[in-house]
Amino acid sequence: MAAARAERLVNLVIALLSTRQFLTADQIRETVAGYPRDGSDDAYYRMLERDKAELRDLGIPLETGRASWHSTTEGYRIRRDAYELPDVQLDQDEAAAVAVAAQLWQSPELHAATQAALLKLRAGGVPVIEGLPVTMVPQRARTSEQAVRVLLEAIDSATAVRFAHRRSAGEDFREREVEPWGIGTWRGRWYLVGQDRHKQAVRTFRLSRIAGEVSVIGKRGMVRKPEDVDIHEVIARAVASGTAPRLPAKVWVAPGKVHELRRMASASARHALDGVDGDLLEVEASSWEWLARAIAGHGPDAVAMEPPELVREVVAVLEGALRAAGGDR
Repeated sequence: MAAARAERLVNLVIALLSTRQFLTADQIRETVAGYPRDGSDDAYYRMLERDKAELRDLGIPLETGRASWHSTTEGYRIRRDAYELPDVQLDQDEAAAVAVAAQLWQSPELHAATQAALLKLRAGGVPVIEGLPVTMVPQRARTSEQAVRVLLEAIDSATAVRFAHRRSAGEDFREREVEPWGIGTWRGRWYLVGQDRHKQAVRTFRLSRIAGEVSVIGKRGMVRKPEDVDIHEVIARAVASGTAPRLPAKVWVAPGKVHELRRMASASARHALDGVDGDLLEVEASSWEWLARAIAGHGPDAVAMEPPELVREVVAVLEGALRAAGGDR
């Protein structure tokens, strides 16, 4: 599905979820981003019919009814009780994938688009349900979000990109020039697939290992993606071939805390750190990057002890969080 169409469908779902009354086709045209305001009515109605069919094919419960009790005009809405999922249990990989998606929805760009759509609905006299999760998104930017946004735009416009990337947490960043073909996920991580101009070969880049901003270079329409390339297949092969050995580490944790790491531990022993009782865990991870984020996320309840590579990675994560919050070292 083209990025523009996918974005339009998401905007449509948000609008139809945000009101109890049925929205007419004209109201949708005026309030939902992605639908052309000019152009012929026939073209718009055909587009809307395709989008409604797409939503129903996706299993979204689209309802049809009168826009008001005195109106004969047909409208549309999505009932929240029919749309929302019941409580679900996620395994570790599924939870990681949901976390990645949630981070994307916390971007200022999506927040601004959502707020603009809801503002237009209110301005048009449409009652909007208050307190929806989409109206309470924190406005915090992350490097990976900026990378995803720019890369998607570059893929859509067939334009090359430049960015700094490192293959693993212990390596230096190197500048890459890439002809982007597509983005996909594998076990909760986002990857870019494309032609590396320096290597003259297909390469896969983990987005969390991109430093700084992604810049677009060259002219639009100059990138050609081979028709027989399956992005997810390329990512799966790259991850499988580059699977890192399990890396041993020692982590101190506070008593009764940090159960996520306790479940991973192969051994545990009582250990006091700076006079505070706790446990010293022996854990293994596939990357220092992931383990460092897990440790940093528990604040003072988890401390990386060894190896030094892990300690440096935890410090880097904490310093990055401090900078994002506008604090001093």
